[in-house]
Amino acid sequence: MLKRVLVLLACLFVLSSSAVSAMNVKYFSEDLKIREALAMLDDIGAKEIFDNLQENSVKIQFYDLTQISYSYSRHFAMNTTDTWGNRYILINSRYKNAPTEQIACLIAHESCHKGRVATLAEETTATRTEAKYWQVLKRHNHEYANTALTNRLNSLANLESSSTVNHDYIQDRISNSKFYQSQLAVRERRAF
Repeated sequence: MLKRVLVLLACLFVLSSSAVSAMNVKYFSEDLKIREALAMLDDIGAKEIFDNLQENSVKIQFYDLTQISYSYSRHFAMNTTDTWGNRYILINSRYKNAPTEQIACLIAHESCHKGRVATLAEETTATRTEAKYWQVLKRHNHEYANTALTNRLNSLANLESSSTVNHDYIQDRISNSKFYQSQLAVRERRAF
């Protein structure tokens, strides 16, 4: 009898934690694909991602980044605020048909941006996180389309796996990039 009660309590705990998790995923986005990406992160226990999102009350959506600036047309995603100070992760709408696991990696990256000022350390952490989750989420027996996002994720994963304690290839890539050199100097980006 005691054994049955313990099993029943364990089942109720699992069911209630899944319901809470599903509710949290809905909080962050109204978009089904983004929710699927968040659920994928939740399924692998990406607690750090959800802690970051909750800390800043971040909302996530697909957005035509050219509405902010045409120069953002090829950007994958960005973490920004609206005019009222609400935090958003905007995923470039051109990647709306990307595989869910790739969207999850973009969310993982952008969730690491907490402040209004980007730093080399923060961008390195965000990029390393993106690479880490791609290594976990990538379906190894799957042929991904040859897209800019696939190439980025594969390149980052290779840089991360090649890095050592003495040489951080991801940090090198960021610090030597003209794009990041100009972006890291930006104090605040307001999208909309």
